[in-house]
Amino acid sequence: MVISSPQSNAAPSSRNNALILWFEEVNSKDVDLVGGKNSSLGEMIQQLTPKGINVPTGFATTSKAYHYFIESAGLEAKLRKLFKDLDVNDVRNLQEKGQQARRLILNTPFPDDLTQAIQKAYGILGERYGCGDINCENPDIEYIEKCVDVAVRSSATAEDLPDASFAGQQETYLNVQGIRGVLEACHQCFASLFTDRAISYRHHNHFDHFSVALSVGVQKMIRSDLATSGVMFSIDTETGFKNAALITAAYGLGENVVQGNVNPDEYFVFKPTLKEGYKPILEKRLGSKALKMVYDTGGTKLTKNIEVRRAEREQFCLSDEEILTLARWAIQIEDHYSNVRGTYSPMDIEWAKDGLTGDLYIVQARPETVQSNKTSNVLRLYQLKQRSRVLATGRSVGAAIGQGKARVILEPSQIHQFQPGEVLVTKRTDPDWEPIMKQASAVITDQGGRTCHAAIIAREMGLPAIVGSNQATELIKTGQELTVSCCEGEEGKVYEGLLPFEIKETALDNLPRTRTQILMNIGNPEQAFSFASFPSDGVGLARLEFIIANHIQIHPMALLKFNELEDKYLQAEIAEITKHYDNKPQFFIDKLARGISMIAAAFYPKPVIVRMSDFKSNEYANLLGGRQFEPEEENPMLGWRGAARYYDPSYQEAFALECQGMKIVRNEMGLTNVIPMIPFCRTPEEGKRVIEEMAKHGLKQGENGLQVYVMCELPSNVILADRFAEIFDGFSIGSNDLTQLTLGIDRDSALVSHLFDERNEGVKRMVKMAIETAKAKGRKIGICGQAPSDYPEFAQFLVELGIDSMSLNPDSVLKTLLMVAEVEKGQN
Repeated sequence: MVISSPQSNAAPSSRNNALILWFEEVNSKDVDLVGGKNSSLGEMIQQLTPKGINVPTGFATTSKAYHYFIESAGLEAKLRKLFKDLDVNDVRNLQEKGQQARRLILNTPFPDDLTQAIQKAYGILGERYGCGDINCENPDIEYIEKCVDVAVRSSATAEDLPDASFAGQQETYLNVQGIRGVLEACHQCFASLFTDRAISYRHHNHFDHFSVALSVGVQKMIRSDLATSGVMFSIDTETGFKNAALITAAYGLGENVVQGNVNPDEYFVFKPTLKEGYKPILEKRLGSKALKMVYDTGGTKLTKNIEVRRAEREQFCLSDEEILTLARWAIQIEDHYSNVRGTYSPMDIEWAKDGLTGDLYIVQARPETVQSNKTSNVLRLYQLKQRSRVLATGRSVGAAIGQGKARVILEPSQIHQFQPGEVLVTKRTDPDWEPIMKQASAVITDQGGRTCHAAIIAREMGLPAIVGSNQATELIKTGQELTVSCCEGEEGKVYEGLLPFEIKETALDNLPRTRTQILMNIGNPEQAFSFASFPSDGVGLARLEFIIANHIQIHPMALLKFNELEDKYLQAEIAEITKHYDNKPQFFIDKLARGISMIAAAFYPKPVIVRMSDFKSNEYANLLGGRQFEPEEENPMLGWRGAARYYDPSYQEAFALECQGMKIVRNEMGLTNVIPMIPFCRTPEEGKRVIEEMAKHGLKQGENGLQVYVMCELPSNVILADRFAEIFDGFSIGSNDLTQLTLGIDRDSALVSHLFDERNEGVKRMVKMAIETAKAKGRKIGICGQAPSDYPEFAQFLVELGIDSMSLNPDSVLKTLLMVAEVEKGQN
């Protein structure tokens, strides 16, 4: 696109009286002049385009233009009279008053000089984008009808503020072409200051209806109808985790993503190591992307939705390099606005890709207004006490639980049926639904991703919501009692009935610091960002088994030997799961790397100890395709598990996949806080073989700061701890297996379960010996077994021995931290 130098039609001294200002003439201080949206565009064009961020230009009508229009026609007195008996809590009254206010504005023509100012500016914009030689002083209306395509967006002077989002309160019009269309869209934008949702929102947020003005931004369209677009946040929208950027993407114009018409792709990128030059795409989730909004070339409509071809739906609509570019821009925009405002300012950003040029653009940026405004230093955890039949699932919004009777509403005309406290179930929401959303106990939608309207407003209102459920409106009936759970990870679940649950609140103020490191056991990568706010020193145990069983589900050898699978039905099932991968083993590597990286990123730069796979043969056999590759053992607990597998020719190739996944996390994503740990290593000689095996696959001990720990869970690990200390960099006591093997108890046997006790004197002597030897050899030693979580007295015993760290289940972290602090205090 060829853009000429900016041309101003208002001298700096007369900016406050100008009817039109170009984006290049305004900045973030000009919210009163051109509203939040337009002032932000001007700020980015002035400050960030020189740094390589593309922002399409345009112009804005000013607040002066709006007030001039209102005053010249005497509209304020008429509107005040109309709103005398306004009741925003009465849906029918609100709808009636809103409709009358908009009709009043639309039936009032613009003053001639405002019309002419918009005509002139639109003509200049056409020149700047190469639309030919236009006489901008006396533009030919018919010629301008064929001119540049623009987006016409409302920008209220109380919009996009750090403490009020006003998300989608006013209208936006896309693919507007010709001066008649621009003038009509500007008029519609002025009227949209009095949409039902805008009236209600201003009332509930204590903004005076007549102190707010409406600016209209006229911005060159980016041809994302021929490519992709979406929304990104420079913060995790659910947990407030600051170090991840969330990017959503779908085909076509971005309105579908914003309004929740589609389930978009989602990408997480880790900001700290991206700044260092790494490529830390933590997660990529494929959305269905069933529709795309494109230009409508016939009739009176400006845009239309068409179906996306199945082959395109099943592909990610952004390349890895595009994902990283957008994430870098999100960081730059966040850093810039944080400097401007003098405080941390995470951002909500709309982007678009031009299908004609392939270039990426930022088309809007506003402050994120939910997580950034949380001031409470209280940790609140929701936990279900029981579960029932799952009626629907989708993406969870807000780590909370909501309950009530369902109200299925398919059309906005039915919203008056909604009763306070019900669970709203609908296809999608737009700002017209906000008056009833604030009365809901939870929200469930068929469509939308985590950046859609329903998700944004639910967060702002503190509601649990499940978006993108696909069929909730078909599966749930009005009047049905529901429990909406968003506290179990990224998948939200709708349970049948009103289930019991509890809320635990813990104040995080003035927590003590302890010499003993307090680490956490983390299984589910989807919950890692939630646990990042806990007062811990890192992760003492992240189990690969959870990632393999829940996110991969397939035996690694079944992927390596895919063409040799004997069960053809099973082969077809695996083919469906891995359909986006021609190289089947790469599926295992990618999924493993992403699961590890989510946990590592959540606690970076604190240590994250990741135990390499420790399935028993019977557990491996239960993975898809596993039975063909696993032996039948009499006692799998004491059989082919842990280190013994890693160098065995029957599993060696599979262990190589684990190593490759770990290497991606450390070397490509830059998450060098990850420490691999080897389980069930019976002898020092076996330890050496495993270290050599890892080095073959790029995990060389000492290189790039790589440490390798070993589990201390066998009597041989304790007795030969001095020898193991020569091979490994640290130990982690596995109290479950150490108790089992010290006492000779099968911990899976109910017959002897009453004898299983980590507090047994024999077990405690083994633990004491391990700690003393590790310390004598200058090696770190911690514990990641269950005992400290279950038994405070065992935790006290460990502190008295001077153990370096304890890794606990998340629900035990706070109480154990306080207990450890007391024990250490008594030692001083």
